[in-house]
Parts: sequence; structure tokens; C-alpha cells
Amino acid sequence: MVPVVEFKNVSRVYGDPASSESMVKALDRVSFEVVKGEFVAITGPSGSGKSTLLHLIGLMDRQSAGEIFVDGINTKNLSDNKLAKLRNEKIGLVFQQFNLLRATPAIVNVELPLVYRGISASGRHEIAKNELIKVGLGDRLQNRPSQLSGGQQQRVAIARALVTNPSLLLADEPTGNLDSKTGEEIIKLFEDLHEGGVTIILVSHDPNIARRAKRQVVIKDGRIANGHS
Repeated sequence: MVPVVEFKNVSRVYGDPASSESMVKALDRVSFEVVKGEFVAITGPSGSGKSTLLHLIGLMDRQSAGEIFVDGINTKNLSDNKLAKLRNEKIGLVFQQFNLLRATPAIVNVELPLVYRGISASGRHEIAKNELIKVGLGDRLQNRPSQLSGGQQQRVAIARALVTNPSLLLADEPTGNLDSKTGEEIIKLFEDLHEGGVTIILVSHDPNIARRAKRQVVIKDGRIANGHS
């Protein structure tokens, strides 16, 4: 089986290459893979390299060395446009801050990733409506984010991430801005999505959240401390 995500000796270095003193190695020769149907949590202390790893998995940054494969596609030499296209096709992103358009109804927020697919307006509307129903917001299609609770906004963000039927759902601290009760509801939704066959990578500093995943990958000082596969 081709992994959904595979890292081979991936490093990410920040700073001026001409000045070794200013160089910071955020990731150091990281290798791991996630296969279809897994629910993996990436965790570790602040400054461990979690955010860097997240941005590389989500094709929002480029590695300094090594190779990253998404659904078997080597991303190393892809242009920025091809990376963006691959991200739109293969990866659904959920962020701590929701990243919704504040003046735009929920259903239009969910439709946005489909605009790049050339799908008709009526087709986009129907697909987005179905995704919002799946996350329990079938009665909130026309509500703007300001009219929704934090948990409801995150459900809209999850529906938006799933609307393209991606190979991977990538979530960055998805409960970080929510109270404990609402956070529990969102984690339960991720568990239900996983049971339904969605491949999930969840990044969290909270060990209690990370333990809800089926496998944990612990990052420390830019390297994998355990969870190597």
C-alpha cells in the first residue's frame, strides 16, 4: 500500500546559509509514514518542530533536504502552482483559528475549495450542503461565522476541509480555541470521521488529546522520539 504521507530523511533549516551561527535546524532527518485509514497524533513540547512538520505535511513549506511523498507523488521538485494544486486535491486543512470568511455564510465557506475544481455553482452548493449535514450543521447553512459558536465554526472548517474528499485530513490544534466540553465534541467528531475511513493527522501539544489517536508520533528537538514507522 502506498503511504498517504511519507517522509524520507527530511530536514528543515531556517536562517542565512552564509552564517552558520544564524542557522536553526527545526527538523533533523525525519523519516516516517502514514498509511490510508490511520489516525495519527503528532505531539511534543513547544519548539520541538511540530509546526514545521505540520507545514511540510500540508505542503505550505519546503524541506531543506530529504524527500516528501503525498499519495506516492514526490513533491521535491514541484513548482509552487503544482504544490498548491496537489494540496487542494489531496489535503484537507483544519486550523486552530478556523480561518473562515467572517461575512460569508457557512455553506459558501465550505464551497470555496471546490471553486478551483471548476464545479458548477449548483454542484458546489449540493456538495457543501451534504458535508455540513454530516458535521451536524444542516440547519446552519446560511449562518455567518459571527452567528455561530466556536464549536460550530470548527465544524464548518472541518466540512470545508472534507468537501474535496481529500486523501488526508490535517488538523492543527483543532480544539485549542474551544472550551473542554466543545473540544470533546470536536475530538469525538474526528474519531467518528476516522471510523468512517478518513485518514487523519492531528497536531497537538495536549497529551490527553493526542492519546485519542490510534498512534502517536512524538517530536523532540526536531527529531522523532518515538512513533517511527
